[in-house]
Amino acid sequence: MDKILSQLPKEAKEKAIENKKYFAKLKKRKPKRLDLLMQDLHDTEFQKTDCLTCANCCKTTSPIFTEKDIARISKYLKMKEQKFIEQYLQRDDDDFMVLQSAPCTFLDTDNSCFIYDVRPKACGEYPHTNRKKFIQITNLTLNNIEICPAVFNIVEELKMKLPL
Repeated sequence: MDKILSQLPKEAKEKAIENKKYFAKLKKRKPKRLDLLMQDLHDTEFQKTDCLTCANCCKTTSPIFTEKDIARISKYLKMKEQKFIEQYLQRDDDDFMVLQSAPCTFLDTDNSCFIYDVRPKACGEYPHTNRKKFIQITNLTLNNIEICPAVFNIVEELKMKLPL
């Protein structure tokens, strides 16, 4: 996995223009079967991808913490919400609550999560490649190609299964 992660930024950069053009065409065409195809590609990829061998998302980026996430996690940690915010979170440039630092504070040395059962909604949904109305999150997917080897593979497979 270390080799894959070390090559991912270079490979993602080499495909960036191609992927942007592909998603621009995809947005114009809006294929009716896109969500079903993405669900299938996602499921197939994650049958062979173990996130615990990677955890690059947890090591390099922060999820957005909603008010519900903050309430749930602070209760689990037996902390007041304000104390949890002060200790772990900050507002980003888009005014979202995110972690103060990377890697994630709750990431253990074996790539497991200390708060897995109450993790933020964004963590549970990551990498979002199986979301309904996938067409609406193509910009997010373009970003995630650089972070998640599974997303890179899913997008490459999408381009083969749905050529434009």
